[in-house]
Amino acid sequence: QVQLVESGGGLVQAGGSLRLSCAASGRTVSNVAMGWFRQAPGKGREFVASMSAVGGTTYAAAVKGRLTMSRDNAKNIVYLQMNDLKPEDTAVYYCAARNLRVGTTREDTYDYWGQGTQVTVSS
Repeated sequence: QVQLVESGGGLVQAGGSLRLSCAASGRTVSNVAMGWFRQAPGKGREFVASMSAVGGTTYAAAVKGRLTMSRDNAKNIVYLQMNDLKPEDTAVYYCAARNLRVGTTREDTYDYWGQGTQVTVSS
């Protein structure tokens, strides 16, 4: 059984930083593609970042240069380092995993999801 557990969300002022973690069980994060998505109040879920099994990353234009996805293979954890946060980054952030090795930007291509962690950025 695959389980993804996010942590690290919270309240931060604009310009601040947070690091989200996604602890995986039932899948080895270095063998599959992983992704981060977010859902702001009243909006649909949107792509943030993805990492393929070989480590290549893709970012949404709105976060490129500010958010960085990485992983710790020994701990089987995926991270999302969030710098220079803006109020528009406020959302519930979800970690997701595929059964395949190639990352995508489409949420309907991910097979497993975490419960989400709230990030709130105040102006």
